[in-house]
Formats: sequence, structure tokens, C-alpha cells
Amino acid sequence: MAESDADRVQGLLVRLKGGDQSALAELFALHREKLRRMVLFRLDQRLAGRVSASDVLQEAYIDAVRRVEHFFEKPDQSFFGWLRLVVGQRLTDLHREHLARKRDAGREVSMNVSPAHGADSAFIAAAIAGSFSSPSHAARRNENQQLLEAALEQMDATDREVLALRHFEELSNSETAAVLGIEPPAASKRYVRALARLKQIMESVPGLQ
Repeated sequence: MAESDADRVQGLLVRLKGGDQSALAELFALHREKLRRMVLFRLDQRLAGRVSASDVLQEAYIDAVRRVEHFFEKPDQSFFGWLRLVVGQRLTDLHREHLARKRDAGREVSMNVSPAHGADSAFIAAAIAGSFSSPSHAARRNENQQLLEAALEQMDATDREVLALRHFEELSNSETAAVLGIEPPAASKRYVRALARLKQIMESVPGLQ
């Protein structure tokens, strides 16, 4: 985030803490595009057409209004990080509501990974497979996605999350480090390692070279 943006956020937080609710709307708008990318990446494909990113963000904003006092209970956290948690919880609730009791092509729906706390290998596999094949080649795409998902499961969970934050949510290295609670140099090293591992994985899947 640019210095001017950081200063703006601090000013808005002062207003919000003082009871100015319009400051929350401005803060949400400031981070909306990043949150939208988060939702688009982490929303299960089976909900496409039933739930839009705008719907999720609208509901998450209402959640934030109700829970904003919780942010000020932990002043050391970033406001963007807190918003991601709110949006992530909304995604988790939506997945549980729509998918927890359903099966897809004979496969159990896993709810073990919260979109707020970890990048499920299925999300990454879906994003990659979808970018390499058209809807008309659904069978090939599904096969590639399953191969990718199995391979991505072998990655370190934190490396997988760094990859998701940097490559798919397009966060900066400093934003990624803040979200994960690690130092920027460590986040950078993990990203380089994750990219190298992803390259190996993609080379092992036919049609993704």
C-alpha cells in the first residue's frame, strides 16, 4: 500500500474509532478490489451462478458493521487483515450452508479448510485448470484439475497460501507477510520456493506445459 494510502487508512481509523460509521464504508471501498479478488479465487466453483462476489462482499460489509468494535480490541492487527477474516468467515458460512451436505460427482465436500485461513489445493487447481482449458473441454479440465489438486496437496501449507495470496489474490509481498504474520523476507523466500514447486507440478500434468 502506498504511503498516501497508509496515511488515509490511519485517518479513517481514527474517525471510525470516534464513532464515524461513514469511515467504515470508505475503508471497505478502499480495499474492495483486493477483497473481490479474494472472493473470486476462494468461492467454490459449484456456487457460481448462485452466489456472486458482490453478494458476498455486501454481506461481509454488514458483518463488518456489526463487528467493527472487535477490530479495536486488537490494535496491532492490520485493518485489511481484519477485513479478510470477516470476508473469509462469510465465505466459510456460505460454503457450509450450500455445500456441506452435498456430494459432487461422488466426492465428499471437504469443509476442513476455511477460506479465511488457508488456500485449499482445490481452489488453486481450479484456477489453473480453468485458465488452460475452455468450457467445451470440461472432461479434460476436470481430469487436469484432479491431478493438480493431488500434487498441490503435497506442498507445504504455508507455501501454498503464499502462492494464493501473491499469485491469485495479487497482494504485495508486505501485504502477504502481514496476513500470514511473518516477516517480508520470509514471505518472499516462500513465494520463490512455491513458484518453483508449482512449475514442477504443472510440468507433470499433461496439457499444462
